[in-house]
Amino acid sequence: MVAVEQVIAAPFATRQLAELGARVIKVERPGVGDASRGYDATVKGLSSHFVWVNRSKESLSLDAKHPEARKILAKLVSRADVFVQNLAPGAAARLGLGAEELRAKDPRLVWCGISGYGENGPYSAKRAYDLLVQCETGLLSVTGTPEQPSKAGIPIADIAAGMYAFSGILAALLRRKDTNEGATLDISMFESLGEWLGFPAYFTNYGGKAPPRTGAFHATIVPYGPFRAGDGKTVFLGIQNEREFARFCGQVLGQPDLPKDPRYASASLRNEHRAEMNALIEAAFAKMTAPQVVERLEAAGIANARLNSMEEFWDHPQLEARNRWREVDSPAGPLDAMMPPLNIAGMEPDIRAVPGVGQHTRAILAELGYSPADIDALAKEGAV
Repeated sequence: MVAVEQVIAAPFATRQLAELGARVIKVERPGVGDASRGYDATVKGLSSHFVWVNRSKESLSLDAKHPEARKILAKLVSRADVFVQNLAPGAAARLGLGAEELRAKDPRLVWCGISGYGENGPYSAKRAYDLLVQCETGLLSVTGTPEQPSKAGIPIADIAAGMYAFSGILAALLRRKDTNEGATLDISMFESLGEWLGFPAYFTNYGGKAPPRTGAFHATIVPYGPFRAGDGKTVFLGIQNEREFARFCGQVLGQPDLPKDPRYASASLRNEHRAEMNALIEAAFAKMTAPQVVERLEAAGIANARLNSMEEFWDHPQLEARNRWREVDSPAGPLDAMMPPLNIAGMEPDIRAVPGVGQHTRAILAELGYSPADIDALAKEGAV
């Protein structure tokens, strides 16, 4: 697989494929590499963004605008099953890497382009970043507090596009086994995140108004969200049906007759009386510590969670119990790496090192038939 990729969306997709066993050759700019290498320096001097999505790959440094570098890319792609790119709109075609040109040479090639808004339409040439796509899809309009919209704390549009690219490539390769034909995949961040917004989109289109922004509370289900206990700590809980609500009232709140109150007798009524319901719960929780609340919730079979920090997540006992951590090499030395969640029985994901910029350039060029002198000349010209 050849990936002319940058930042998050495409690298996230190709890392998943690499850890299923694909050989992924990542093409980067000579010297500086992928732009995300410079986003921060918190992982022993490396970027947290880059480390996250680029382990298990080989890095080839090429100036894709150099004539000799284009020849190298052409040789690489001619050997590849999959080509992935998420360059700026139109850039791949200008470099001779567009789907039509590459698939004309090899109809079996699976070509995947990831963009902000897709290959056609009025927004096709519009530049797109994760936050901006979150805005265009309306995600911010339904996320945050009543007073203030908020973006997701992770690059969710990039991740969504990366996951659809990942699954789309796998589907195309599976289809190719039967048809002997490759595929052209046009994956957009806008449509990928839009698919994930199905609930508020349907709610708004058919209900006449958008679900309200409710902070950490659920927009329509009550009780569902954070509640403060008597020791000042917060416990999250979620009620899904009337049976659970009855158990919650009787076993946790100690008020078994509460479901008969006309204000709380159904999910829609509880939503109408959200403020009263939440205040009643916090008044009951104020008499208990957070561990005591959790103990009652567990005994009643009510879903609950702690509000963990990132440090607490990193050290989570569930990750330790399920042996989710591995160690990988990197230019900064050994790093912890979380196992991908593709838990296939009898198969260990192929987790490998985080590459340095151009770390594998000479080895890859040697495979393509270039001599050490040839490679030195290409490096001197700035092609690699």
